[in-house]
Amino acid sequence: MNVADMITAARQRVEHLSPEQVAAELDSPDVVLVDVREPGEQLTDGTIAGAVAAPRGMLEFHADPASPYHLPELSPSRRVIVHCKSGARSALAAATLAEMGYTRVAHLDGGIVAWQAAGRPVATPAR
Repeated sequence: MNVADMITAARQRVEHLSPEQVAAELDSPDVVLVDVREPGEQLTDGTIAGAVAAPRGMLEFHADPASPYHLPELSPSRRVIVHCKSGARSALAAATLAEMGYTRVAHLDGGIVAWQAAGRPVATPAR
């Protein structure tokens, strides 16, 4: 199996949300938006306000309550929406979270690229 096959398989197992659907869900205090891009990408491409940074390589550690790297915003009981740049890593991340017991997980289909194309705001982080 190659990475393209892995992404295809992950996309078949996870919920896909449009930028409009994500924006509507962000009003709920039970929703956490997780940005799995690398810090350099966040500096270059900007961020979605309120997103929690959890780079893909550390996601499992940040999501596991038993890990010393756990992020308190990540809880299997919360609605978790994952995003990356274009939707591939976020599909893999959402599938991984589901395997870890997160039952209300989805991803932003098309990533921050789709978010921006839909005219949604992006913040530029301070350098």
